[in-house]
Amino acid sequence: MSGAAGSARGEASESVAPSGSQASESVAPGGGQPLGRFLAKAAAVTAGLTAAGAVFGLVRDQTIAHLFGAGHDSDAFLIAWTVPEMASTLLIEDAMALLMVPAFSHALARRAAGRSALTRREARAQDPVRLLVGATLPRLVVLLAAVASVLVVAAPAVVAVLAPGLPDPALAVECTRLTALTVLSFGIAGYFSAALRAHRSFLSPAAIYVSYNVGIIGTMVALHTLWGVRAAAAGVAVGGFLMVLVQLPAFVRNVGFGPPRAKKTAPRSQRDRDRPTLIAFGVIAPVIFFAVFRQSQVLVERFLAASLPPGAISHLNYAQKVAQMPMVLSLMICTVTFPVVAQAMAGGEREKARRRVEQDLALASLAVLMGTALVIGYAPQIIQVLFERGAFTHEDTLATASVMRVYGLGLLGHCLVGALSRPFFSTARPTWFPAFAMGAGLLVNVVAGAFAVGWWGTYGIAAANAAGISTTAVLLLTGLGSRIIAIQVRRVAVSIGRLGVAAVAAAATGWIAGPKIPDPMLSAALGCLLVPAMFGATGMAIRALEVTALPGQISQLTQRFRNVR
Repeated sequence: MSGAAGSARGEASESVAPSGSQASESVAPGGGQPLGRFLAKAAAVTAGLTAAGAVFGLVRDQTIAHLFGAGHDSDAFLIAWTVPEMASTLLIEDAMALLMVPAFSHALARRAAGRSALTRREARAQDPVRLLVGATLPRLVVLLAAVASVLVVAAPAVVAVLAPGLPDPALAVECTRLTALTVLSFGIAGYFSAALRAHRSFLSPAAIYVSYNVGIIGTMVALHTLWGVRAAAAGVAVGGFLMVLVQLPAFVRNVGFGPPRAKKTAPRSQRDRDRPTLIAFGVIAPVIFFAVFRQSQVLVERFLAASLPPGAISHLNYAQKVAQMPMVLSLMICTVTFPVVAQAMAGGEREKARRRVEQDLALASLAVLMGTALVIGYAPQIIQVLFERGAFTHEDTLATASVMRVYGLGLLGHCLVGALSRPFFSTARPTWFPAFAMGAGLLVNVVAGAFAVGWWGTYGIAAANAAGISTTAVLLLTGLGSRIIAIQVRRVAVSIGRLGVAAVAAAATGWIAGPKIPDPMLSAALGCLLVPAMFGATGMAIRALEVTALPGQISQLTQRFRNVR
């Protein structure tokens, strides 16, 4: 995979240096361990907590399936859940991170460049990071509180727009009024996460989904007999509050809320430099439109599925949640390295940023395609083990598994969109290209879904999702090399294609072997060994460089962890 292949063989220990670093090996903040070891440790922490969050997310979905099944009540809740899902994309995962991580990275670079000539008091008063917080956080809180209030009042209209074919919208309206509170809590949590990641503090941001899911599960278990499915909506609100709470101590310790005297003592030019650029429409609009277009895929699915028989929305939701787990885990390395790429771009170190991006693409593609093979090959067994109990029937298992196999076709596209969008937004001024690419993919999704839903129902909706996100991924891959970072697009595409061949072979093996073992748990457990083995054997046979270099990379990571300890 262009530069990524070289990185996999011999450059895996080389990472992007922070702006201004002149050392032969980059050093993490504070001058302690080298940056490569720091990133390995941060990736391990993020991976562990991401996996824990995914496990609690599965427990959450299992609890919803057990208590409410896949019918009218769960459909009503999932319509209301569209609000926090949209808020999560805008305010935590995409827009807020893509906007504020580079903003804090640039502020940190200015802090490092300007601190040497100032006294301690002057440095604190003129600190670009604290000025940035003081200029943005209060306004953000006021804006988000206003939006949440509007959503609470306008909940009937929101439900009517999201699911016009829903037979009885009253329950969905009540749930939406509860989930609307997450607009405020998610916004603050996303702001905290972006600031902490820019400061290379990953523990608290990685723990937010653990706390979120614990809040939902606890509230559902405690209140479902009294409130029914409304308890799940209340749990979403509680979980959002816990996301803020779990990060608050780290934010206060690492970032702070801005010195009140800084507005008077700091030069006006310094303050103005931090304020207008961050709130100017031309800066935030590309990020907002990209995030809205991306999350609108869920809106399209719910809109099209609302007119299908009861349970269709639930089947789509459960299938998507499980299918996207490999994608979420594969992107953890990009989450850790995004601040590094942003600081490299701020310092003009584009060659190091290129190597970092290509290595991230290689690792993310390998991980997501191996996970895709498992999801497609063992879909019925996975769904049966996870959900088939209580109100969730065997018919629900078969329907959800079939939809999940179709969703799996788009997992590589989802992964590449997540990995490729970050470099576009690492520059000081975001570009509109990702928003246009995402808009084109959304158009494909809408048109294909509108035609396919009448013939294939939920399968047509899932296929349209895969086609739309894959279109966006192709556009971003071809556009990145010519606009932002000069990656070698053709070699990257060929390398991903070889990994795709290995994934097809592994998925076919699992599809054939899975039903031969009657016990679904044993079958899925053996699949976790069989699919990676077939993936690796096929990758070796066709000389997929990421697969052939994997043993060496594992050895290097193991050595890093030993050195960290």
